[in-house]
Amino acid sequence: MSDALTEMLRGLRLDGVEYGRCKPCAPWATAFPAGEAARFHFLASGSAFLQVPNGEWMPLKCGDAVLLPHGDAHVLASAPGVDAKPFASLPRKTLCDGIIDVECTNPQGSNLLFFAIMRFNVDKHHPLLQMMPDVMQARDLAANEPAIPPLLDAMMREVEMNRVGSGGMLARLADVLTATLIRTWVECGGAQSSGWIAAVKNPDIGRVLAAIHTDPSQDWNVEELAKLMGASRSGFAQRFADAVGETPARYVARTRMQQAHQWLQEGQRVASVAEKLGYDSEASFSRAFKRIMGAPPSQFRKRESVSAFASSSEA
Repeated sequence: MSDALTEMLRGLRLDGVEYGRCKPCAPWATAFPAGEAARFHFLASGSAFLQVPNGEWMPLKCGDAVLLPHGDAHVLASAPGVDAKPFASLPRKTLCDGIIDVECTNPQGSNLLFFAIMRFNVDKHHPLLQMMPDVMQARDLAANEPAIPPLLDAMMREVEMNRVGSGGMLARLADVLTATLIRTWVECGGAQSSGWIAAVKNPDIGRVLAAIHTDPSQDWNVEELAKLMGASRSGFAQRFADAVGETPARYVARTRMQQAHQWLQEGQRVASVAEKLGYDSEASFSRAFKRIMGAPPSQFRKRESVSAFASSSEA
C-alpha cells in the first residue's frame, strides 16, 4: 500500500459514541433509522437476518459482525417478514457511561446482540467514505486479514464471561474491529484499478492528495501542488485531472468545503470556520460554501444527535 494511502488511513478514526446490547426472543424485528453515523452490529449468540439498504435479507450467524459505514436505514430480525419496531421505541437502561441495555419482552431468548453507533473523524463526503459499500461483513474480509478472526473471538469471550467491565472491553474491541474492516477493504476489496483509490496509490498523485487531505485548511494553489509532485504546472494539472477526474483547483475547493461541513456539524460557528479557512469575511465563505455544497453553511451547523440509542428523534 502506498505511503500516501497509509497516511490517510492512519488519520481516519472512528469515535464510538454509544454502545448497546440486547437479548431478544423470537419472533422479533427492530428497525434502525438512517443517520449520519456508521452502525455496527455483532451477533454474539443465536441467529438473525439483516435487511440491507437495497431491501435484500442477509443471514447472520453466531459470531458475525457487520458495519454499515453510511448509516443507512436497516432492519435486524429473527426472520424476514416480522413486523419491525422502531429501535427508539424500545425501553432501555444505562449500564455505564455510553453503554446501554435494551430491555426485551422476554430477555431469556437465545439471541445476544451487541451494537454501536460510531462517527468518522472526517466528513461523510470524503472520497474514501463515499466509495465504501453499504455493508461490510467481517467474514467476507477475514480471508484477507488474519487479525479479524481473533478480534471476533475476543468479543465472543467478553460476552460469554460477562466479567466486570466487559461492556467497555466490547466497545473498544468494536472500535478496533471496525478500523480493521475498513483497512482490509481498502487493501483488498476497494483497490480498484481506476478511480480515487488508484489515484492515491500512485506515488506522485498520492503525495499531492495526502497533502490536501492532511491540511485542508490551506488554500493550495496549482504551483504549490505541482512542486510537491516535482512537475511543471501544466504537466501536473493534466496528470491530476486524468487520475482524479477533476481539476486540482476544484478538488482543493471541494475538500476545503467538506472540512468546513465537518466543523459545522461539530457545532462550530460559521464565522469561526470562515476564519480557519482564511476567508476575509463570513459572507465570502458562505458564498463559496453554497456554490460547492448546494446550501448555505447555516443549514449544516446543527449536528445530528449522537444519542441514537437514547432519543426517538431519528426514528
